[in-house]
Amino acid sequence: MRAPLALLLLLAAADAMHRGKAYVRDKVCKEYGMLGKENFRTLTIIANSRKYSNGTFEEISHLVRDIVSLAETCCTDGADPSCYDAGSTALSVKSCRADSPFPAHPGTAECCAHQGLERKLCLAALRHPPQPLPRYLQPSDKELCQAFRQDPREFADRFLYEYASSYSQAPLPVLLGSTRTFLSMVSTCCISSSPTHCFLKEKLERKTLSLLTLTSNRICSRFSAYGKDKVSFSYLTSLAQKVPTASYEDLLPLAEDAAEVSSQCCDSMAEDCMHKKLLEHTTKVCTALSGRDGRFADCCTGKNLMENHFCILAMLPAPAPKLPDASEPTNKELCGKEGALHATKYLFELARRHPFLPDAVLAKLYDFSGKLRGECCSTKDPSACLDGKRKRIEAEVFPFLEKANQLCGQYHKLPFLEFKKRLRETLAQAEPEASPAQLEQLLEQRVSFASTCCLPDAPPLLCAAKV
Repeated sequence: MRAPLALLLLLAAADAMHRGKAYVRDKVCKEYGMLGKENFRTLTIIANSRKYSNGTFEEISHLVRDIVSLAETCCTDGADPSCYDAGSTALSVKSCRADSPFPAHPGTAECCAHQGLERKLCLAALRHPPQPLPRYLQPSDKELCQAFRQDPREFADRFLYEYASSYSQAPLPVLLGSTRTFLSMVSTCCISSSPTHCFLKEKLERKTLSLLTLTSNRICSRFSAYGKDKVSFSYLTSLAQKVPTASYEDLLPLAEDAAEVSSQCCDSMAEDCMHKKLLEHTTKVCTALSGRDGRFADCCTGKNLMENHFCILAMLPAPAPKLPDASEPTNKELCGKEGALHATKYLFELARRHPFLPDAVLAKLYDFSGKLRGECCSTKDPSACLDGKRKRIEAEVFPFLEKANQLCGQYHKLPFLEFKKRLRETLAQAEPEASPAQLEQLLEQRVSFASTCCLPDAPPLLCAAKV
């Protein structure tokens, strides 16, 4: 099973929106004929596990069984031309039943208000938001082999479901390659005369692909949540915190290059797009920053560029250098042609001076700066509007930034129990009127935020809600 064939299958639904139901039937049946039933079934499991990442295994299994059955029945020579359309209509009716066995989705009711092709296309466009954090935990080698020997097909189906739903934002070619090599490893090593040696050898061989899956899932989750411009900003501020001695002009090209990798490869049909572009990007980062910071030099010494990139992503912020206060852009600059640039440069300077400000907070500031310019720059008196907003920012936003920077700084610098102890003492001083239960609730909220959102790979949507 080759990834390019798989990708053609998954393009069918999107293309159908422009070409109609007959095209869907022809496309799906062509793929079914090219791939064969088992490969078609495997792809259907992966595609729907990615799409409905909150669905249960049983729900995905129901959906896969019906889709494969439809193709098997209607894609044979001599099948009635209306077979596929009638079968897909029956599937859409089944999706709209109150007791539907398919994955539940909050948008289903709106789709079911339509009829015919419009309903089918609406249902096909539904998808769950990605998992905030991958939930797949690889069992031990012994547990893998026990499950495989007990029922190889059930084992493969469950693995495909769990892995694809956990890493649903990884590009499809990466996901296909990773699942294929994993199942090949298990089927080979579980019948080997020396399983331990076999697993060790196979895991080393697929280490790069495993890292690529994990890393690309993070990259594309952020791209899905932020879009290209905000991803560039996120990467820019992350680098500013890791190399605060570097200038905006030094780091901007690297940030734009990272955003370009996301834009080109997260939805790409090319089998090696993410791997190739990510390695090229890593080489650029290492060339630009190894001489500036010893930690980058250490990360970049390895021969495996994928491991080097992972090392850079996991790098913690550097201590803030002694810099003068960042000068805020003037009202005229904010409302000028390059207002967005002036705002971004200011936020870059804030990130340099607050190395532990989490990405989710900086992303909120990015959104806020755009909203601020949108609200004020179109008014009759932009300066009066902006001056009024500045007072609120000085009173509310800046103190919050200091607290968030301090919270994440302590989380990284202190052992966890010491961090929790210090935080409890700080909250008790700040909230003398609070009851023990209220203090404990505040403590758990802060600890939950820090342990999730102060990390370099913090999930963007979850942390945006926590902010």
